[in-house]
Amino acid sequence: MTQQQQQAEPTSTSAKILYRPVGIASSIVGGLLANLIFKKVWQRTAPRDVPDDPPNALDSGSDLKTIVLAAGLQGAIFAVVKVLVDRGGARAFQRWSGEWPGN
Repeated sequence: MTQQQQQAEPTSTSAKILYRPVGIASSIVGGLLANLIFKKVWQRTAPRDVPDDPPNALDSGSDLKTIVLAAGLQGAIFAVVKVLVDRGGARAFQRWSGEWPGN
């Protein structure tokens, strides 16, 4: 089935309902994975004078530049991991059910 065929066929209500637990579980796993990846990347790429733990907005010991850098890096990693996990979960669901869970 091509990508255009997937988008042309509406998803049944039952497929959407059955996909919800899969989507929730994959989102949780994806968030944990993204957090782990971000912490590892931060430890390797953080400026030398910054602790290994990434700063947050309320961290009084970090300057705004470092906090914004960490937030941008974290956002980019979370976005990419989310897309990969969501897409992978949708494809696995399609192989299992024969229906694309979106649209």
